[in-house]
Amino acid sequence: MVIVDSTVWVDYFNGQRNPQTDWLDEQLDSQRLGLTSVMLAEVLQGATNERDARRLETELLRLEVFDNLTATLAIASGRNYRTLRAKGHTPRKTIDVLIATFCIEEGHALLHRDRDFDPFEKHLGLVVVHP
Repeated sequence: MVIVDSTVWVDYFNGQRNPQTDWLDEQLDSQRLGLTSVMLAEVLQGATNERDARRLETELLRLEVFDNLTATLAIASGRNYRTLRAKGHTPRKTIDVLIATFCIEEGHALLHRDRDFDPFEKHLGLVVVHP
């Protein structure tokens, strides 16, 4: 499964074209895609009104949404944060640590447009879709 980060969803729903949104558009009906509950919250926070929020919610809930905040994931995320910090890469956002760790632990690939995930790929084995 490919987990699609909010960075890609925001671009996609705003009509921006880039390699990630083009890949998403091509794969939307044929690839098994999902997102985490944290990503769902991030995308819905960006809605400008309730009508747009409902539309986004309807579209995103067609996909599999994973609840990704468990004690087990929090512990693994803390470990990954410390590992990257020891290697000279201090993650800037806790949400990104949770998302990357979820994908690593569950064996999912990640489609994103956020350089903050690069150290997870390089040092921790995060599988990233590179369109």
